Amino acid sequence: MKERIQTYFKVGTILWMSYPPSMYGSAFGGYEDSLLKVLRDDYFDCIELTHIPEDGMREKVRGLLGQSHMKICFGAQPGLLQTGLNPNAIQEEERRKAEKLLLDGVDEAAYLGAGSLAFLAGKWEEETKEEAYRQLLKTTIHVCEYAKTKGIHVNLEVFDYDCDKAALIGPAPLAARFAADVRTCCRNFGLLADLSHFPITYETSRFVIQTLRPYICHLHIGNAVAKQGCDGYGDKHPRFGYPDSANDTEELLDFFRVLKAEGFFRKEEPMGLSLEVSPRPGEDADIILANTKRVINRAWAMLED
Repeated sequence: MKERIQTYFKVGTILWMSYPPSMYGSAFGGYEDSLLKVLRDDYFDCIELTHIPEDGMREKVRGLLGQSHMKICFGAQPGLLQTGLNPNAIQEEERRKAEKLLLDGVDEAAYLGAGSLAFLAGKWEEETKEEAYRQLLKTTIHVCEYAKTKGIHVNLEVFDYDCDKAALIGPAPLAARFAADVRTCCRNFGLLADLSHFPITYETSRFVIQTLRPYICHLHIGNAVAKQGCDGYGDKHPRFGYPDSANDTEELLDFFRVLKAEGFFRKEEPMGLSLEVSPRPGEDADIILANTKRVINRAWAMLED
């Protein structure tokens, strides 16, 4: 492509994935240093943040974000995963706990100036799958209704259903069914499609994008190891080119080709497209981020006008 990728997408990164707190916490310069690296990098027009527990830091981050002229997105996925809360829990009391976390996330997203909140479905069992589906529908509609009062859009990220996270949503056809059900009453709802999840849902870019096309409101790109027994297996988001992994430049190029063919190249209203790539133990986050940019730039350069 002759035009830059930023012409058609707001390219971003997921802060907690690019600079994992366990590797880049206070002992390594702190959250603020990682945030500033991204905010000062004009390759990025978008940033995804998650819950900031300290009031003082949250206030400071809000000020820094306000200076950035970036698209800000809030991710509730870490909160759900770390607590084990399940928005499709069959037990109503447990479902409400997950819903409360998401409602609190809407408030924090609004405080930080984010325009959207993303989350994921919880684990499920075959014998209660339809009941879990109804519970997730209940949670999602409640969250969307509250988010609407704050001007927040809600995105459900489509995860693997039997590999790592084992989330209810799930394969692309079920995600499309769910999005259609929510959209009947909530216009501020959509789906987040992630290239790094396609290998572990046994689907292709073409199948996922065409199946979810009316509902996709945000995109992630990354890699996965889909071979059991190999290092990094599952939903670990290793760098492009990682040993035994599924995605590299050719797969990203195919992803871009499908997006172009399906009408996702929108100059007037560019969609958020975030890097979801994380350093493995012993790797350097800055190098991994540079690796990802190189793969994006190469795949984009190979894309036909």
